[in-house]
Amino acid sequence: MVDAQELDESDNVELTEEQLENNSKGQLIKIAGQLRDRRNELNQLASDRASKRDELNAKTREKVDEAQEHREKRDELNEQVQEHKESRNELNAEANELFDKVEKMKSDMELDEGKDLEELEAEIEELEFKQQTEVLSTEDERELIEKIEAKREEYNERKDKLNQNEELDELVEKAEEVRSEASQHHQKVTELADKAQEHHNQMIEAYREADDIRDEADEMHELFVEAQEAADQHHEDFVRVQKRLRELDKEEEKERKSEREKEKEEVEQEAEEIYERFKDGETLETEDLMKLQKAGRL
Repeated sequence: MVDAQELDESDNVELTEEQLENNSKGQLIKIAGQLRDRRNELNQLASDRASKRDELNAKTREKVDEAQEHREKRDELNEQVQEHKESRNELNAEANELFDKVEKMKSDMELDEGKDLEELEAEIEELEFKQQTEVLSTEDERELIEKIEAKREEYNERKDKLNQNEELDELVEKAEEVRSEASQHHQKVTELADKAQEHHNQMIEAYREADDIRDEADEMHELFVEAQEAADQHHEDFVRVQKRLRELDKEEEKERKSEREKEKEEVEQEAEEIYERFKDGETLETEDLMKLQKAGRL
């Protein structure tokens, strides 16, 4: 989760309509300063949160790019797996056909009937061992020797047939080569499939991390909006106070102007009275002369 400085609303500056309309100019100047300072703090907080949000969004994009790279590698490996599977299956089919031909040739040569060479060789060795280790009667030993000779003859006949058939040997060798090549493709299928699975797992993990970071970025964006909206509200209130202060300045200027005009009228009226006295032949004092001069009568 996002570790961010909480917005302390108790530090916010509240401005009511009553304050705006009824507070003195000095009070409003103080409030304007508080609003400006809090607005600046909130703008800085919003900026910090926006930077963190942007960093998180950048990390999200990096993780998505990483996941995409694993996806592409996985797909590439899966294509190779499919190619090796097709080659393996084709070679296995070819090998099966060759081994079928081998069995048919053996059948035609009657090599598939009776015992194979290894089995015959084992039986001969067993009979010879019996002859060498057991005490037998003359008749039993003669029968045993005949059996050994018969087995050797059968062994030699089968061996001769196999040795004489070069085509069968070549066919068996070819079939085994094709089967071996198919096995190599099968091994590649296994290796590549394992690598593809690794990239798939890494892709899933990268997407999961991207989702987690995106959630943090979204949360940080909400915190940014919270701070920015509070900053905007303080700015709006600051502008309202400034507008009210200008209105008060205008009202004060208007009052001063009214007072000046009133004072001017009073001076002119008093000067008119002094001037009338002067016309009537009354002697004026210095103060009276100064008032006439101020009124522009001298």
